[in-house]
Amino acid sequence: MEQKQQKKKRRNLYKVYPIEENCISCRYCEVACTMVHSESKDPIKAYKLEDLLPRPIVEVEGPVSLSVMCRHCKHPFCLDACISGAIWQDKNGVVHLDEDVCVGCWSCVLVCPFGAVHPHLNKRHSFKCDLCEGRDFPACVEACPNRALVYDRER
Repeated sequence: MEQKQQKKKRRNLYKVYPIEENCISCRYCEVACTMVHSESKDPIKAYKLEDLLPRPIVEVEGPVSLSVMCRHCKHPFCLDACISGAIWQDKNGVVHLDEDVCVGCWSCVLVCPFGAVHPHLNKRHSFKCDLCEGRDFPACVEACPNRALVYDRER
């Protein structure tokens, strides 16, 4: 009986999982993400002219590196902290952030336990991973040469 209840609670959600041991800090995930979210689809124009920032951020501490991005939590603290209603969670569990509705209070940035919500200081709004909405597969996972990012059903 308890096992059936656990299956009901499981969300139909695919997430990006980092594999720390495989990450070589190449930052290809950052470049791919920025390019996919740009209007030009050109990495140089995206960084230099469109003022875009990557949604995953590679953290490096000595020999250890890891791509940090939104974990689409079951109970997202960022959603609770959002004062403008810019953050919402769909029926599958994907946490969305509408940058046009965001007022730039940075509450979501402060409460995210993973450091995966970022402030865009020039544009005065927060941003985070959207799992490459509109694509079949996240660009960061496709770009990773070392298979340090895996796109898989929620564990």
